[in-house]
Amino acid sequence: MRVFEIGMHWFPEGGGGADRYFYGLVSELTHHDCALKAFVFGEGKSDPGSHVRFLGKRNQSLRERLLKLRKGVKEELARESRPALIASHFSLYVFPLLDFFWRHPHVVHFHGPWADESAAEGESSRAVYFKQTIERVTYATARRFIVLSKAFRDVLVTRYRIREDRIDIVPGGVQADAFKTGLSRAEARERLGWPKDRIILLTVRRLARRMGLENFIEAIGQLREKEPAILAVLAGTGPLAGELAALVERKNLQEHVRLVGFVPDADLPVAYRAADASVVPSIALEGFGLIVLESLAAGTPAIVTPVGGLPEAVSALSKDLILDGSSPAQIADGLAARLAALERLPSESACQAYAKDNFDWPVIANKVIRVYERCLQK
Repeated sequence: MRVFEIGMHWFPEGGGGADRYFYGLVSELTHHDCALKAFVFGEGKSDPGSHVRFLGKRNQSLRERLLKLRKGVKEELARESRPALIASHFSLYVFPLLDFFWRHPHVVHFHGPWADESAAEGESSRAVYFKQTIERVTYATARRFIVLSKAFRDVLVTRYRIREDRIDIVPGGVQADAFKTGLSRAEARERLGWPKDRIILLTVRRLARRMGLENFIEAIGQLREKEPAILAVLAGTGPLAGELAALVERKNLQEHVRLVGFVPDADLPVAYRAADASVVPSIALEGFGLIVLESLAAGTPAIVTPVGGLPEAVSALSKDLILDGSSPAQIADGLAARLAALERLPSESACQAYAKDNFDWPVIANKVIRVYERCLQK
C-alpha cells in the first residue's frame, strides 16, 4: 500500500491538536508495511530516504505553500505508476491536488469544521464563507472520512451532508509510554517548583474563545470559597492571553490562577503528573481532546465538560470525569464535588492502563490502516 499523508506543520513547531495527531500517526505508520510519504511545512530538511518531505517554512505566503505542495506531491506520484492513497488532514491543503483524485483515492481525516471554528473566533462572514466553500469542494473528492468521535461524525452528516456509511470513527492517539514519568505527584511538583500543599488543577489549551477558559477562571473564583488552597495552572499561548490575564487580575485571583504560557513538550508529562487533575473546560467544537489522553497516560484523571467528543474519551473509564455543563457555576460545583472525594476518581494505574489499552498509537494506527485498506479495495 502506497500512502501519502498531507499535513500542515511538523510537530512540535505546530502545537495544535491536528499537528500532534499528524505527527503521532506518521511516526507510527513508519513501522507498518506501507510505502509512506508525509508532506508538511516546517524547519526540517528532507533526506532522500526519509518518510517525511518538508516543503518549506511555515511563514511562506499561502500561494507559495500551495504551489510547493502541488509540485512536491506531483513529483512523488510520478516516481512509480501505481496509485497512492492520499490522506489529508486540512482541507485548504487539498485544494491544489483536486485533479489528482480521479486516479488516487482520497481519505479525509476530519479534525473539525474549519469554517465554524473561524466563526467562533469572530472572523468575518466573508472569511467563514470562503473556508466553508473550500471544505465542501475538497470533501466532495473523498471516498471515506475518519473522525475522532461520534460528535464529529454528526457534524459531517448535518453540516456537510456526508453519508454516515462513508465515515469511520477512530479516536485520537497518544504515545502512552512517553507520558509515564515514574514520578510521584510530590516529586513532579518538586521538579517544577510547584507547591506541595495545594490542590492543583491543570489545563493545557490554546488560549482561544471556544476553549472555555474564561468560564474556568470564573469557576476558580467561585471554587476558592470552598477550597481556599485551590490553584489552577493554565498552560498555553493564543489570542486571549492578554484578556485572560486581565480577567485574573479583575477577579483578584492572582494567588489562585497562574498563566504559565508555553510549556515545552519535554516538561508536559511532568506537569500532568504534578496536578491532582487536569480540566478541559471546552464550550464548543471539541472533537476529542488529545490532552485528555496525555493526562491519562501520565496517570492524572482528566475532568471534562460534556461538549463534543470529550465524554466519549473518558466515559468508559469513569462517568465521574464528566461535568454536568460548561458554565462557570456548573464547572465550579462539579469540581467542588470531585475534589471533596478525590479518592473516587480513577487512580494513576487505572488512568495509564486505560490510555495504553485504548489509545496507544499502535492501537490507533492499526485502525487507520484498516480504513485505508477498505478504501483501496473499492
